[in-house]
Amino acid sequence: MPNPRPDCIRKLLTDLVAFDTISDRSNLPLIAYVESYLASLGIKGERIVDETGQKASLWVTIGPANRPGLVLSGHTDVVPVVGQDWTHDPFKLVERDGKLYGRGTTDMKGFVAVCLAMVPDMVEAKLKTPIHLAISYDEEIGCVGVRPMLREVDRKKVKPLGCFVGEPTEMKVIIGHKGKHGVRATFKGLAKHSSIAPDGVNAIEYAAELITEIRRRADALAAETQPNSLYDVPHSTLLTSIVHGGAALNIVPDTCTVEFECRGIGITESREVTDAIVSWAKAEIEPAMKARHPDCGIDFEEILDYPALDTPADDAIVTLAKKLAGRNDHAKVAFGTEASLFVSMAGVPSVVIGPGSIAQAHTPDEFVEMSELLKCGEFVAGLIAHCAATGS
Repeated sequence: MPNPRPDCIRKLLTDLVAFDTISDRSNLPLIAYVESYLASLGIKGERIVDETGQKASLWVTIGPANRPGLVLSGHTDVVPVVGQDWTHDPFKLVERDGKLYGRGTTDMKGFVAVCLAMVPDMVEAKLKTPIHLAISYDEEIGCVGVRPMLREVDRKKVKPLGCFVGEPTEMKVIIGHKGKHGVRATFKGLAKHSSIAPDGVNAIEYAAELITEIRRRADALAAETQPNSLYDVPHSTLLTSIVHGGAALNIVPDTCTVEFECRGIGITESREVTDAIVSWAKAEIEPAMKARHPDCGIDFEEILDYPALDTPADDAIVTLAKKLAGRNDHAKVAFGTEASLFVSMAGVPSVVIGPGSIAQAHTPDEFVEMSELLKCGEFVAGLIAHCAATGS
């Protein structure tokens, strides 16, 4: 079996962290770096560029392209560092006491570095079953970049057998996660001097009615706890997260925006819950606003959407993940990943398994332990051996 390459993993992670790929910036320099690295090994990937021309995903096949393969999937974007108290440059890898510090080390450039470090072994193994690398962008703002790539994958004559999404799970096998649907409601009222407040339409007060209803429905969801759930929060959740409105104390506010989300256990539950709230607001709140003034009302827009993941525990991809990880257990997590989109958009059975802890993701002084990266390397080494030995 191939051995993990710690020095190569370290070098690649150092280089990947150095690219500032916060989601509002281009990831093309990083993609070009990966392409150059792969080209040095005789491998060419397929770029899928977004409409702006500033972002791209990369689909890579090592092994026979005419046979169904297995996917290792990771994203290149990271969350912002503004306002966080880092003890060093977040885009410069620092190693201390077996921990590698830097933005994205856990979420999830560490996984990408491991996969890239093992490509020479994939090439040397003369794989019978191909291994695909799916490297995406803008996962952190709603799993944006993986979608165009998956549309291309779905068009291919030969579909992958399964996918391992390398989000940080401490190399535990994750078979499910909640879905998420986020909505922004913009209330349009009528501004007046506060001394004649009854002549205006107070956007904030009508928004408060929506917020109160969201809280009521959140309590109802919390009462529907699912017995024997693998989730640490064993029910769907709903909350208001951001509210903006008003200009001055003596002005009736004519605008207010409210952002809310549902994280649902059911595959499409999150959207069903938020859609019901939108319908309620249009029926119960908006008519009252328009009765005060016809130009008043509420506009709703989707912020993000991805379905839940619920891979059967006896699925072949779960069995293989457990074998490669040397585990017999599985779990579910509340945070979302691209795994559910591999299932819903391309019909590719998926699990989530990767190095590091979600507790370190998005934090100042984010780190991943080298021991976790080496465990991941052993997992990929096992996958290489599996794909070299079997043609199905």
